[in-house]
Amino acid sequence: MNRRDLLLTAALSIPLAGLAGPAVGKRARPRARIGADIAWTTYQAQDMKTTGTVMGPQYGPYLVQMESAHQTCVRLAAGQHIEFKAAAAANTLVVRYSLPDSADGRGIDSTLLVFRNGKPLPPIAITSRFCRLYGDYPFVNDPAAGKPRNFYDDARVKGLTLAKGDVIRLEKPTDAAEYCIIDIVDLEHAPPPLRRPRNSVSLTDFGADRTGESDATAALQACLAAAAAQGRTAWAPPGTYKLTGDVEMPSGVRLQGAGMWHTTFAGDEQLYDRPGRRLRFKLTGSNSTLCDFALDGRIKYRNDGEQNDGIFGAHGRNCTISRLWIEHTKVGMWFYVCSNMLIEGCRLRNTKADGINLCVDTRDCIVRNCTARNTGDDCFAIWPAPSDQGFSQEGAAPGDNVISCCTAETPFLAQGGAIYGGAGNRIEDCLFRDIASGCGILISTTFPTTDGKIDNNFSGTTVVKNCELIRCGGYDQGWMWRAALQICLHRRDISGLAISDVTIRDSLSDGIAVVNAADSPRTLRDARLERVRVGAYGAAVPGRHGLWIAALAQGGLVLVQSTIPDIANGSAEFQVSAQ
Repeated sequence: MNRRDLLLTAALSIPLAGLAGPAVGKRARPRARIGADIAWTTYQAQDMKTTGTVMGPQYGPYLVQMESAHQTCVRLAAGQHIEFKAAAAANTLVVRYSLPDSADGRGIDSTLLVFRNGKPLPPIAITSRFCRLYGDYPFVNDPAAGKPRNFYDDARVKGLTLAKGDVIRLEKPTDAAEYCIIDIVDLEHAPPPLRRPRNSVSLTDFGADRTGESDATAALQACLAAAAAQGRTAWAPPGTYKLTGDVEMPSGVRLQGAGMWHTTFAGDEQLYDRPGRRLRFKLTGSNSTLCDFALDGRIKYRNDGEQNDGIFGAHGRNCTISRLWIEHTKVGMWFYVCSNMLIEGCRLRNTKADGINLCVDTRDCIVRNCTARNTGDDCFAIWPAPSDQGFSQEGAAPGDNVISCCTAETPFLAQGGAIYGGAGNRIEDCLFRDIASGCGILISTTFPTTDGKIDNNFSGTTVVKNCELIRCGGYDQGWMWRAALQICLHRRDISGLAISDVTIRDSLSDGIAVVNAADSPRTLRDARLERVRVGAYGAAVPGRHGLWIAALAQGGLVLVQSTIPDIANGSAEFQVSAQ
């Protein structure tokens, strides 16, 4: 070890400006695209003309501002409005809003008035029935429990005709809601409905109701069975179809809708407190495909003792899930003993738990070009929980899963992207922003990966590369303030970690941290940060650091060509060295 490394390790707080950038004479490598392809334009409420009240930025737990983009939003009382110009033509609108709750926690209904160039359009129905949770994890629906969270929901509107330069106004009327808070508005030019595929059987041929009034579960099951028997595609034309129970996908069948804006499978709000009657597609076979539709579950609470809904992969193989819009479910997608699953082009919104979790014994799965917003747990997670039914019984650890080119923002609990163990998993080319409930990226041994016989802890090399973390590092009620990028040595040691080409900007707390449980020293081995840049940090809690090592952490971390100001190493058993 050279003298510079010794000095770097011994110091509690040392800027690394001298280590910035590639070495002299070397050309910086080009960076791949970061984040998902976004088809919409987002307009921030605080940037609009308004007669309402701009709130924020403000930091701290249980605040609507913390769940807002840029930790800022606009509150409208009766008669007040926001107004902005469309930067491009659009035919759909999504408004992210927050309404007050009712005293009994069941929510209230309201509307937003809409004007285009001063002329009224049909009002938007909004409600707080599907948001607002209280108390400690896993939360309740009773406002008396305090500690509010899950403030926001979305309203989707299609069939609009908006030209570039049109002035759009959203106005709060006088009604049962005391106020309406607006965070963002998305405008998008959605494509027209897809045409019916050749060699397909149609859901409506089996008596399915397109209006969403009558139960279409039996019709869909019959349609899928016919598609499997005839080797054809199952086609769901434009419309809304009510589903009130599990739909198991046969092997080799493709279920295609007319597009995420045109075909919707919806749960029954009156039945959704009965887990067996929820909206759920189960992938239990091989080579099946779900594509081009939306799921709207209508869930109001979280109970981790109940099975997950949305998309549930149970021993699925070689399946594809493309261009789905999933919201108001407990989770968006949950995978259990699955391999070679491809999830691409999906939107996860307003879930009570995870957006996508590659959980029990998943292997060789790819999550690509997906977006997540307002999830109630990790937006994108890899958690190889042990199972006596999984791949671990075949002698190989689950792993080699990839979260790639994804964008996550504003969850009301947990992280943007997280890896909790496994072999050779990766997060790459991703954008995580406004993660005010936890980390942009978390590498952690918090959740169990062994049952005494099976051990799915970290092995091989876990990779994080080419990612941007913007306004991350928020308040987690179990761990207090998290770093934007955190390595959490909780129940197990971690080894084999390669983090490269990561940019951290405007972190709410620490930029990077290596932490451990308060009573258990754990060790980090073979960990390397290369070309990692930390900009401003401590926006919410001044006095934090660019890199912080907690007192009981053991092992070490190697920094290569990285710019990390203010390194605070609080552990005599942990070595920070530079190459």
